[in-house]
Amino acid sequence: MHLQTKTQKRFYFFLRKSTILSAILLFISVCNLYAQNDSLVPSIKRTDKTLLQKSIVPAVLIGSSLLITNSNFEKQFQIDIRNEVGNDFHTNLDDYLWYVPLVEMYAADIIGIEAKHHWFDQSKNAFISHLVNKYTTNAFKGLIVKTRPNGYNKNSFPSGHTSKAFTSATVLYEEFKDTSPLLAYSGYIFASSTAVLRIANNAHYVSDVLIGAGLGILITKIVYHFDYLFDWNPFKGKENVMIAPTINNETVGLIGIIQL
Repeated sequence: MHLQTKTQKRFYFFLRKSTILSAILLFISVCNLYAQNDSLVPSIKRTDKTLLQKSIVPAVLIGSSLLITNSNFEKQFQIDIRNEVGNDFHTNLDDYLWYVPLVEMYAADIIGIEAKHHWFDQSKNAFISHLVNKYTTNAFKGLIVKTRPNGYNKNSFPSGHTSKAFTSATVLYEEFKDTSPLLAYSGYIFASSTAVLRIANNAHYVSDVLIGAGLGILITKIVYHFDYLFDWNPFKGKENVMIAPTINNETVGLIGIIQL
């Protein structure tokens, strides 16, 4: 009887753990699918109203994060999550997942899936989005000093990994939403997984990943909304050469790729 009770406890433990993390993943994913679904708003040419409509859900994510940051609810939520996944839980997967949407984009280009922009314009928009996101996120970290749940440092708010992940996911979405919706939306699975793992790794609170997601979407949406202002492409007609952005925790740069 004791063995059966112990087995049942482990089963319920696993069930609670999966339910909590899945709920976070689903919440962030659904919010961002609505944020990116241009069919939810009237079809209008580039206007401030359109940009405002596109900014509603990112603004809600950012606003929600500001409301719950440092709250007792958030602190208890983090304790509950760590208790569920185990206080010794750690993975480095979140250091790499945020790259996946960009890898998907360039892979789709190579195999010939039609995109909204030429590969150079994709790289340009991705580079600008990540560059602006990097400095915006770092500015928030400097202004809002918040200790990470693991106590490592005071750069918890916002989550840089999550912000980068949703920047990459939104670039992918913008490029393929009209030609390959499944591919376009797939980036948000990896972005949301990044956010969940940042919480599970005890590196960030839930408000940190919410504002990170909001910033990543909002900044990329703004860049794509005004991309006609930097409409310059010296590589049209040179399809055997590609330039892709390289982003890490320290720098943002470009790398050349030759297609064979």
